[in-house]
Amino acid sequence: MLSVALRNSSLSVLLLGIAIPISAQTSQPTAPAPPPPAIKEPTHADLLRGSYGPYRANNDLLFYHLDLRVNPEKKFISGSNTIRFKMLADGTRIQLELFPTLQIDKIEMGKTSLKYARDGGTFFVDFPKPLRTGHTYSIDVHYSGSPVETGRFGCFTFKQDTSGHPWINTACEETGASVWWPNKDQWRDEPQDGMEINIAVPNGLMDVSNGKFIGKKDLGDGYTRWDWKVHYSINNYDVALNIGNYVHFDDKFGDLPLDYYVLPEDLDGAKRQFAQVPGMMKAYYHYFGEYPFKKDGYKLIEVPYAGMEHQSAVAYGNHFHNGYLDRDWTGVGISPRFDFIIIHESGHEWFGNAITAADKSDMWIHEGWTTYLECLYVEYNYGHEDEVKYVNALKKKVKNDRPIITARGTNAEPPQDQYFKGALFINTLRSIVDDDARWFALIHDFYQHFEYQNIMTEDVEQYFNQQTGMNLTPVFDQYLRHTAIPALELKFDEAASTVQYRWKADEKAFAMPVRVGLKGHWETIHPTTEWQTMKTPLTEDQFEVATDLYYITVDKLAKQ
Repeated sequence: MLSVALRNSSLSVLLLGIAIPISAQTSQPTAPAPPPPAIKEPTHADLLRGSYGPYRANNDLLFYHLDLRVNPEKKFISGSNTIRFKMLADGTRIQLELFPTLQIDKIEMGKTSLKYARDGGTFFVDFPKPLRTGHTYSIDVHYSGSPVETGRFGCFTFKQDTSGHPWINTACEETGASVWWPNKDQWRDEPQDGMEINIAVPNGLMDVSNGKFIGKKDLGDGYTRWDWKVHYSINNYDVALNIGNYVHFDDKFGDLPLDYYVLPEDLDGAKRQFAQVPGMMKAYYHYFGEYPFKKDGYKLIEVPYAGMEHQSAVAYGNHFHNGYLDRDWTGVGISPRFDFIIIHESGHEWFGNAITAADKSDMWIHEGWTTYLECLYVEYNYGHEDEVKYVNALKKKVKNDRPIITARGTNAEPPQDQYFKGALFINTLRSIVDDDARWFALIHDFYQHFEYQNIMTEDVEQYFNQQTGMNLTPVFDQYLRHTAIPALELKFDEAASTVQYRWKADEKAFAMPVRVGLKGHWETIHPTTEWQTMKTPLTEDQFEVATDLYYITVDKLAKQ
């Protein structure tokens, strides 16, 4: 979502602090840990939204055509969404979503009016005769009403800029796109042939939405329609409208159009700050390949909230300053060198938009990977030493109070650990591979393999297992499906010049190489959950663990 998300979706608090040391950490007596937060039981509405039930699974989305009129004075919207789909099984019903705060005016298939049944935010469309497997159909859902502001960024907000002009924006990743338009509101199925977006707004205002700008038309009634064409599949929460008194300027990165839309008073700041975009593109091209939505171009659009990774229409609200909302995001002096929202939210074009989790439970595929892209941006521009500082500074943001992967099919939002623990886990995988040339080829090919697909954690895990020849499943499970991180337990016998070692982990089969000894002269050992012994000339005080390369704890236990 918004990534740190601001798109994220779910970063509601900035956790700033000092950098943690990158030497081995030994356990100290601490106060009892607070109990983990209670996991909310899914409601009937959550299960309707989260599950991929029979009336979703029986059809495959092909195309959306969203045609909407927005009345800022009345805070009212009206229009239709044409939904084209192919049946995967014979059936007389399909499932769609639209918040109950909005009225369904009628649903038609051609000239035939269709019956429907509403259940909260879900509605079921019924057909008078069976739709046949393999056949393509199209329905028009006409709707209207006043969207209710809700969620972190309001989902659909009617605001004004400082000059008093209407400023209307959407950001609805967590709450769901059906807060303002009818659609198949889940992540597994995207309209594979893309989307048309037509937004009519009062004359003098501009709408900026996803995709390529096709043109505008004066409707002759005080409104102008702005037309956009999305050439790729798109996640429903990525669909956006941005209505305001925007001015436009542009640039290019090679043959990729870069378009920027900001309020007039912010034009100078935007020209200064958005000059970082080509450098961001250069870094991400280097690691993963070219921008995935070239036919649609790349846009940055000023909004009154922090930011969001809307596909090809990235929302920007970082006050035209480096860092994140005028802060040193990681607390080690590196994030003030660049604009966090540009770097993070744009990274979602690769992870979150081009590669999308098939279920909200696996959202770390969006946020963990995009947070890791921040680290790669730092490495590309400032070197590996600064990347190590940056990624380790994320440790203080991790809560470790519940697993990253939530229950599937329940519409449950994963914890914010999906960002920071997710990135630290990926950085740990890099150290397991222990060959940077191989690692960078691996993540490049991983992205290229799954580009434009909706995937699950099992797909990621299987790919890394196959490509590395390792059984990384217990490692994935420990970091993503359990709360605690692995602890390396050490017992020293200085008289015998030995140290015993093992992993303490929830996964019985957990095994992970780790570098120990003296920094600069590391020795790689291969602990499992069973005790092993090695010779060492180092004392307990001298013996170090490369905790800056892994997300682990180290427990030096008293000799029995």
